[in-house]
Amino acid sequence: MEKDVNPHFEDFLFDWSTKFQFLVGGYGSSKSYHVALKVILKLLEEKRTALVIREVYDTHRDSTYSLFDEIITDLGLDHKIKCVSSPMQIRFPNGSKIIFKGMDKPAKLKSINNVSLIWIEECSEVKYAGFKELLGRLRHPSLQLHMILSTNPVGEDNWTFKHFFKDEMNNRLVLDDKELYEKRTIVVGDTYYHHSTADDNLFLQESYIAQLDELKEYDPDLYRIARRGHFGINGVRVLPQFTVESHEEVIKAIENIRNPLKRVGMDFGFEDSYNAIIRLAVDTDKKILYIYWEYYKNQMTDDQTEKQIIEFKESQELIKADNAEPKTIKYYRQRGFNMVGARKFKGSRLQYTKKVKRFKKIVCSDICTNTIYELKPLTYKKDKNGNIIKDEFSIDPHTLSAIWYAIDDYEVADLKDKPKERQRPKRERR
Repeated sequence: MEKDVNPHFEDFLFDWSTKFQFLVGGYGSSKSYHVALKVILKLLEEKRTALVIREVYDTHRDSTYSLFDEIITDLGLDHKIKCVSSPMQIRFPNGSKIIFKGMDKPAKLKSINNVSLIWIEECSEVKYAGFKELLGRLRHPSLQLHMILSTNPVGEDNWTFKHFFKDEMNNRLVLDDKELYEKRTIVVGDTYYHHSTADDNLFLQESYIAQLDELKEYDPDLYRIARRGHFGINGVRVLPQFTVESHEEVIKAIENIRNPLKRVGMDFGFEDSYNAIIRLAVDTDKKILYIYWEYYKNQMTDDQTEKQIIEFKESQELIKADNAEPKTIKYYRQRGFNMVGARKFKGSRLQYTKKVKRFKKIVCSDICTNTIYELKPLTYKKDKNGNIIKDEFSIDPHTLSAIWYAIDDYEVADLKDKPKERQRPKRERR
């Protein structure tokens, strides 16, 4: 039996050395095709039960199931391997079988036993809880266990990026995704990583690649995903000038400011939202905002929070807080805290956001992990027509609100404002 395959996938087809195999790539890279071929070859070799997962069960018919059927027919094995359409299942002459399930019907996963191979197609669409549930379903008394995950790249806030690459919130680094883009394949621990683009698919029409190239001109986010196959931040970033530096470097920079403007802001929260306190310093000459300390917790009553931020009571630092909570502010004032309500007015969300955006640079200490988590990837929400909403965001950023309140009385010069014309010196008449 002979089969033409793309050279970039040759080693992948026969590499079963790891438990996890994570494939990420752009549109048309042929990753799904080669995963399906790999599964077929494995099940012909060994008697196994393979489980193929998508978030929605009904999407299998025109994707994974159809792909298996196509490959089996192309290999001339359709007289031996049976593709059963209802319920969707593929049966091999040696007793191997492929079953298809969706995470939208999780109850049906409970009846599955002795699954030694799982393929999660478009794994970024599956919830993290679903991924962990599937790990529990991957078990067999004797066979080596394998899980293949394939996806187009999505935002860095997706669980696939955090689990297999970087989770800044928890200061966890498995692999720098840039290293994968450079090396194309790499093994880290028990995970085999594979990156691919349309250039790796020698069977792809050039006109399709040309279409992907055109995305660069009018949709850079989709170009990054579809053409280059890179993770990133989807959408328009709210604070593109946001950077992270070591705490030591941030403190050193603040100490070198001639007259630093230091402020503290606090946003209140309890159940799903958070109490967020930010200490910041502004270099008013260079228009740089430094963030060097944070407090970030929820489900804390006022008396519990009071004990954890007692240093502000002792230092009498002024805290500017959300004035939508006058009762809470009054409580802290009665307890001896120097706290006042920040200015809030109609349109203040937009005005405060514009103010923060005017800083030439926003430098955050690497110890402020929650601030980094919220603000580094923060993007604008879009309306139904795809236009950005300039005072609504992809998440509710409590640290940004705390920054708003901290600098409510400070104005950052707008670079769009026309500078005043200098008065020309009068010429002396001779």
